[in-house]
Amino acid sequence: MPTEHAFPDSAARIARAEAGAEKMSISMGPSHPSTHGVLRLQLELDGEVVTKADPVIGYLHRGDEKIAENMTYNQFVPYTDRLDYLAPLANNMAYAIAVEKLAKLEVPPRCQAIRAITAEMARISSHLLGLGAFGIDVGAWTVFMYTFTEREKLYKLFEELTGARFTTSYSRIGGVARDVPEGWLGRVDAFCVQFLPNLEEVLNLLTRNKIFMDRTAGIGVITKEDAIAYGLTGPNLRASGVALDLRKDKPYSGYEQYDFDVSVGTRGDSYDRYLVRAEEMRQSVRIIRQAIAMFPPGKWSAEDARKIVAPRKDKVLTSMEELIQNFMLVTEGPQMPPGEVYFEAENPKGALGFYVVSKGGGVPWRLKIRAPSFCNLSILPKLCVGVMVADIVAILGSLDFVMGECDR
Repeated sequence: MPTEHAFPDSAARIARAEAGAEKMSISMGPSHPSTHGVLRLQLELDGEVVTKADPVIGYLHRGDEKIAENMTYNQFVPYTDRLDYLAPLANNMAYAIAVEKLAKLEVPPRCQAIRAITAEMARISSHLLGLGAFGIDVGAWTVFMYTFTEREKLYKLFEELTGARFTTSYSRIGGVARDVPEGWLGRVDAFCVQFLPNLEEVLNLLTRNKIFMDRTAGIGVITKEDAIAYGLTGPNLRASGVALDLRKDKPYSGYEQYDFDVSVGTRGDSYDRYLVRAEEMRQSVRIIRQAIAMFPPGKWSAEDARKIVAPRKDKVLTSMEELIQNFMLVTEGPQMPPGEVYFEAENPKGALGFYVVSKGGGVPWRLKIRAPSFCNLSILPKLCVGVMVADIVAILGSLDFVMGECDR
């Protein structure tokens, strides 16, 4: 049997490393499959135990915020797709609502319902990919195949609605690009009905799985105090016992009329983060079905906002005034009053915020994006110290970040 001296615990190893024992420096990423994108971790090791971890980001930086200052408000919508590219519909909505707040513009109830439905579908899609990738990280390949099967069904529904599977660019300032197709809501409801039992089947592969529990339970524990101090949001914050959900605490897009529960963890470890996301998918189905049941009639965009919302196509082709209005909106952009506004939405990865400063006209003077993955990754230097190298893979999978919004 190995003795305690042969395999000292992580605290003893760290103490030994600080006392001057030889350490090894290795780079994990930026092309490692377990880094979930182009993230690089510069690790310092004492044997198999991590004594220091420095995240190196910026490999996916594209200057989104500066790009926004050189195009009209609607032209920037496709760039929001590329933030959390696993949930573009939710990004589109958060950005559009921020600009609408700047314009003091209220969108019709039908538009709010469409946005809520698509945002929750995006949440399910994002969590399915996160869960599948997490499973692969810790050795459960089958889970990935199941989750991608369900995700493909969602992509077909996205394509019916938006014309695209991946980068949807669906929201517009003052509404959405088009109304829901005939029968689409029924197909979404049918997906929800069949999804719940399939989800439970997937979760049964992991929830009481001995290998999965050994790899995640007690690993990467984030206390409530640390989660708040490091600015964590979303499932990573709620898994640490903080019941903060912007859909409940600061409702937007009609979320105040839907009945759903906020899933909260108790221990803040990798296993709790898995459980929180699993429950969030159940609650998303609950929200979607309520929104479909009370789906309102009427317009899907605020057509009366003449200097912001484009006129309908049939009017553009038959009226000179509408044609000129459309021309001005396309060339100069929606006309915004001077001012500044900040809005954040409860995205799958956490709170996605947009700070928009306007000096008037159709182009923002300044735009800043508060990316949840960027804040969530900030805790890595503390979280990874004292764990085994293999545990870092489980920790990264449980944090479920995406580098598109982190680097922007």
